[in-house]
Amino acid sequence: MNGNRARLLFLNVGHAYAHYFMLIHPTVAVVLERRGQGDYGALLLPATAGFVAFAAFTLPAGWLGDRCSRHGMMAVMFLGLGMASLLTGLASGPYQMAAGLFLMGSFAAIYHPVGIALVAESGASVGQALGVNGVWGNMGVAAAPLLTGLFIGMLGWQAAFLVPGALCLASGVAYLALVPAERHQREAAPVTADPMPTPASTALPGRILAYLAITALMGGLVFAVMTVVLPKVMEDAFSSGVSGLVSAASLASVIFALASMAQLVTGRAVNRVSPRQLMLLLALVQVPLFLLMGQAEQWWLVVLSLGLMLTVFGIIPVQDAIVARHAASGWRARVYAVKYVLSLGVGALAVPIVAWGFDPASGFVRLYLLLAACAVGVAVAALLLPSQRYRQAALNESR
Repeated sequence: MNGNRARLLFLNVGHAYAHYFMLIHPTVAVVLERRGQGDYGALLLPATAGFVAFAAFTLPAGWLGDRCSRHGMMAVMFLGLGMASLLTGLASGPYQMAAGLFLMGSFAAIYHPVGIALVAESGASVGQALGVNGVWGNMGVAAAPLLTGLFIGMLGWQAAFLVPGALCLASGVAYLALVPAERHQREAAPVTADPMPTPASTALPGRILAYLAITALMGGLVFAVMTVVLPKVMEDAFSSGVSGLVSAASLASVIFALASMAQLVTGRAVNRVSPRQLMLLLALVQVPLFLLMGQAEQWWLVVLSLGLMLTVFGIIPVQDAIVARHAASGWRARVYAVKYVLSLGVGALAVPIVAWGFDPASGFVRLYLLLAACAVGVAVAALLLPSQRYRQAALNESR
């Protein structure tokens, strides 16, 4: 395996880890609730510390990624995340748990500004590379409920942190051994040649910035809430028809895994269809799906959840391609950092919002109404995007 292929493989694995580790605790909270050890909202609360750190440390990680070795930053992510997960698995109370989750979020925060910037500069087709990378990230989302449920069922809740933590540490050692350090200087200024330039307009950069801000906030909330809450949604929907947490978690994992394939489609489509059209379609489809989920039961809820997650995951490579198209390499990690600090920052509100949105009598109806309103906001923001499509040549030269 050559150096570039090895780097891409570890970057993809790192994306899976970043999402997987952030979603261990929400499944642990479901387990503890089923065992009568507390209320779901209260048990979920320590995860807030992890999501806050996941957002707060994104911006400094992006700044360091542009000024220091991105290769070294990725090594720190693997090794630090593994150690933090081991410490969390040894926690003996809610405060120690919150502290461990905070450390996990701090190291996981390195990935999005640094890892995605490296993927965008990998030499592969940007849209396709981001789509594949996004699938790996969402496979981490998909694996979290299933594997966490299995580890808890076989070995106890501590194993849900200890086993993945040891694997992440081993991955960090392998990364240092197999992936060569960067040997070239990143460009300091954007390349001006562009066979298919976006129409020049003094308002355009501001419009793109506004689009990224709005969709990072509203779309980030939709992503964070749904990835946190779906195992609980499945568990409640099949409380009398599916036995055990592992079965409910398996349904959530299957939905996440199937939906992640949407990124392969949208990652390619961003080279053929204008980002405005893609974002309008994906966001507007979400609105009726959220409204219907408030009334659906069991297998209809599974079908609607799958359709919804296809759109939620499908949006991600489109947004990342927009950043890759408009940001110079020397600034790209910081641009990704700003984008992700907004989306992950509002994602830190996911835990209290899920607790607020759950009612024992009506389920998550009011939560779905809030998320439908967010989807409308994302659709409106899409009107700020350029109407032209991004040809692959233009995406390549923006690297």
